[in-house]
Amino acid sequence: MGWTTRNMKVLVTGGGGFLGSAICRQLRARDAQVIAYQRSDSAQLQKIGVNVVRGDIANTALIADALQGVDAVIHTAAKAGIWGAYDEYHRPNVAGTENVIAACRRNGIHSLVFTSSPSVVHSGGDIEGGDESLPYPEHFSSPYPATKALAEQRVMAADGQGLRTVSLRPHLIWGPGDNHLLPRLVARAKSGKLKLPAPEKLIDAVYIDNAAGSHLLALDCLQSNPVAVGGKTYFISNDEPISHRQIIGGLLKAAGVEVEIQPISPRLVIAAATALEGIWRGLHLASEPPVTRFAAEHLSTAHWFDISAAKRDLGYAAEISIKQGLEQLRLSLTD
Repeated sequence: MGWTTRNMKVLVTGGGGFLGSAICRQLRARDAQVIAYQRSDSAQLQKIGVNVVRGDIANTALIADALQGVDAVIHTAAKAGIWGAYDEYHRPNVAGTENVIAACRRNGIHSLVFTSSPSVVHSGGDIEGGDESLPYPEHFSSPYPATKALAEQRVMAADGQGLRTVSLRPHLIWGPGDNHLLPRLVARAKSGKLKLPAPEKLIDAVYIDNAAGSHLLALDCLQSNPVAVGGKTYFISNDEPISHRQIIGGLLKAAGVEVEIQPISPRLVIAAATALEGIWRGLHLASEPPVTRFAAEHLSTAHWFDISAAKRDLGYAAEISIKQGLEQLRLSLTD
């Protein structure tokens, strides 16, 4: 595609996060002017020429001011997690996204790429080769997918009247710099054993650089062919369905952790999660239960997707394979 980011000014919400910082680096590699809008400072981003603006996306005035003079927005900022009060997720994920959309319109910005999640279509059962026609479930087991689904719908509905939007659903992002998934896995595997309810079921995963690159492709397409992609949602993965055992074992091995993965009954895990959530809510405990229903359902099911639409419309292809990515992760952790 012929679009170049040179001389474009792109604001990345959540630019200091795992995905956001990778997007910022790729944009800078293409000579774009980049603003990272985030709650904390980042010397690493500033070193590569990113202008860091501190602010909360739930603050209407701050985000509107930050978007002045911007050409395009990549909106990755969100509250992630598998446990917590609904309002704690709704404010950044839904209200924050509404603020970004309103600020885009106020400042005459024509392109918005939104980071969603495949969990917005997970209803508790297996998904094998599902595509973008999958419906939203009637009920969610966690406030994270519930609020991300609402935010995604807001973004899709905003397409038109001068603003074109694309929503991406990258699945299980991993790689160097991950401060969420890998640390949790390492903590759970300290004993040398890890119990999984469905270790052989297949899931999707996506290496960080591939996930970040898909956002640049989406932004590219919003410039070159907005009619083809505007208002659409796309699954993003490495296009290599892999078992829970293989990806979790591979990530832990890259981190220098050898673990024995043992099967456990999915029904038992989901029942235990349901009971624990009831206890935690009943006692108003602030901590996270040892296992949640959201985690239990995802670990007990297959969930991999047909990414033909992203290949066709965005020209997406995973440039770094899972094998290559695991080696990159290992090297990053042994430096």
